[in-house]
Amino acid sequence: MTLDELMAEIDRFNKERDWDQFHTPNNLAKSVVIEANELLEHFQFAPDDFDRGEVCDELADVMAYCLMMCQRLDVDPVAIVAAKMKKNAAKYPAAKARGSNRKYDEL
Repeated sequence: MTLDELMAEIDRFNKERDWDQFHTPNNLAKSVVIEANELLEHFQFAPDDFDRGEVCDELADVMAYCLMMCQRLDVDPVAIVAAKMKKNAAKYPAAKARGSNRKYDEL
């Protein structure tokens, strides 16, 4: 399945249930954070001992809400991630950032 097909499937799923009315940017942003926290719970006490299937389910929820927000805001997810990667490459040149977890203004 391509990204476009996946986004169409998400859209179809929501329309069949009349859920678009609940998918405001505000609600979607909250849902991304809520689902990200559910993902984080799997690593809370035993970071190396997690159920891969459950982690994938939570990760899918985060990604689905992000894709729904892209639809709602009428932005291309590939384009915005590619643009952000360009910005990150400028902020974190490989020669300075390699092996470092410092923020760009500390390199």
